[in-house]
Amino acid sequence: MEPDLFTAAAEERQAKEPGRAPLAVRMRPRTLDEVAGQRQLLGEGSPLRRLVATAHGPAATSSVILWGPPGTGKTTLAYVISRATDRRFVELSAITAGVKEVRAVIDSARREVGASGRETVLFLDEIHRFSKAQQDSLLPAVENRWVTLIAATTENPYFSVISPLLSRSLLLTLESLTDDDIRELLHRAVADERGLGGALVLEADAERHLVRLAGGDARRALTTLEAAAGAALAKGESGITLATTETAVNKAAVRYDRDGDQHYDVASALIKSIRGSDVDAALHYLARMVEAGEDPRFIARRLMISASEDIGLADPSALQTAVAAAQAVQLIGFPEARITLSQAVIALALAPKSNAAYLAIDAALADVRKGLAGPVPAHLRDSHYGGAKRLGHGQGYQYPHDLPGGIAAQQYAPDTVHGRRYYQPTRHGVEARYAEVVERVRDKLSGE
Repeated sequence: MEPDLFTAAAEERQAKEPGRAPLAVRMRPRTLDEVAGQRQLLGEGSPLRRLVATAHGPAATSSVILWGPPGTGKTTLAYVISRATDRRFVELSAITAGVKEVRAVIDSARREVGASGRETVLFLDEIHRFSKAQQDSLLPAVENRWVTLIAATTENPYFSVISPLLSRSLLLTLESLTDDDIRELLHRAVADERGLGGALVLEADAERHLVRLAGGDARRALTTLEAAAGAALAKGESGITLATTETAVNKAAVRYDRDGDQHYDVASALIKSIRGSDVDAALHYLARMVEAGEDPRFIARRLMISASEDIGLADPSALQTAVAAAQAVQLIGFPEARITLSQAVIALALAPKSNAAYLAIDAALADVRKGLAGPVPAHLRDSHYGGAKRLGHGQGYQYPHDLPGGIAAQQYAPDTVHGRRYYQPTRHGVEARYAEVVERVRDKLSGE
């Protein structure tokens, strides 16, 4: 949609008084070289570089879909591309716009090309919110290059964008910014004239807190920095301290170093609380990890280990729960993943406990490492190749399915470890049933 009178006046005033604009807007990159992160898309010969270089002519890209989490630079990239190619830039949001607004932009773009030859970039945010019919309305414009469409989505485009539009588009996947990317962005905003212009010094502990709060989101990083800077200036301070930052953003800094002792101490406390069946303590440590910006995949991996190490066959569904949580975390990410992780932690903490599986494999490994391997009994060896029978392989093997009860009283382990008992089941939860089964099976295997 073309800007109305009031929008145009606001933009003109912002241009004359840049300090009135939010810090995130003032620090918006003007070139691809100023974009933070996304190195996989910005290298020499990368898709975005080619997109800018081939803005016109037969090799020009007619449509781009930017897929990534919030705050990774989708709007910024669209803006930079339009500036780099000196094209008219129109922004719409699928939350508020419909087919009527899209058609108005397309009609205006066709008139502009006819009148001045200037092309239009249509940036459509949240395209996944458009219905199939609404997305269909974009196809003629994309097909005929009446506009260069740059669509942004936080949803998987293979599920949320219609196939005809996907097939006519270059799909670029954006990643969450790393801590180093956020740190670089904060340094630039503090020093740059468009930002704080060096008026304040960002102290190290405040910087770490802002990086944690950002969670890979550039917009959030600059917004919280602006709030902290405003509070510091209001108090007449020359630097942005942790205390001022905490007050400004109303969020206490979690004492948690993701690369240091706290990372391992809190993770250890989480697992030990689950092992000890203290669900409330476990949730506390989970909350500390979530609030500190811990990688949810790391938490999910620890829960999967705990499900086997500390619960095992006392509740076989615990591992299924942990694996399902890990898969869900991969798909949804924070902040919603906190709920999935909470569900898994509660289930694991309240499940009956058994470390029998953990002890069993370690006992077996200990024997193997001592050299107690021994040859495989002849009747268990592979007998499918030529000459195997002459070697006696497979002879005397009893097929359990042919026997009553499906158990053959024959030796399976090598002589060196025959009769060893690695698995010692507990009587906790479902494992009590396994304890009865393993005792009965071992008796039958021994011929008793």
